[in-house]
Amino acid sequence: MPKITKIYTKTGDDGTTALGSRIRVPKNDLRIETYGTVDELNSLIGLAISYSLADKIASELKVIQNTLLHLGSDLAFPEEDKREWQVPRIEEKHIEQMEGWIDELSAEVGPLANFILPGGTSGAATLQVARTVCRRAERMAVSLSAQQPVNPLNLSFLNRLSDLLFVMGRYENQQKGVEEPLWDSRA
Repeated sequence: MPKITKIYTKTGDDGTTALGSRIRVPKNDLRIETYGTVDELNSLIGLAISYSLADKIASELKVIQNTLLHLGSDLAFPEEDKREWQVPRIEEKHIEQMEGWIDELSAEVGPLANFILPGGTSGAATLQVARTVCRRAERMAVSLSAQQPVNPLNLSFLNRLSDLLFVMGRYENQQKGVEEPLWDSRA
């Protein structure tokens, strides 16, 4: 576990930052943008939890937040540097765990009869915003993987997480007795 003794270092004042392996890159490097978006997603999940979500999904989201730090670590190191550094990584078990949660929650909320609009409770709406940020992180990770090798499980993880966040939003509305806002295709 890293020990952070000082928040500011002044080394980034020139517009660069260090990857996990200490290689310096511009702050707008696609790798930085990708794991920065994962960090944004983690913050949104924290915001959603602050809205007193149903206990079941709040506890699952706390696990997800921790796993998102694994993902950030995985993305912060180029693949070739991972031979030298012990890096927490996304593993198949993380994806399988989410698939189990998706299946459980989907059984509770039932199938979709129509497209839904983001909304309902504050917690559900925030989970839907988190879902869209997750999709952006996934698109960025796909772009990054086209430029350089990345752990392929990172892409699967982000894809599955966006599905989980969608179902969690539906579950949150159901648990709070709020009807899902439906898309009116004739409006």
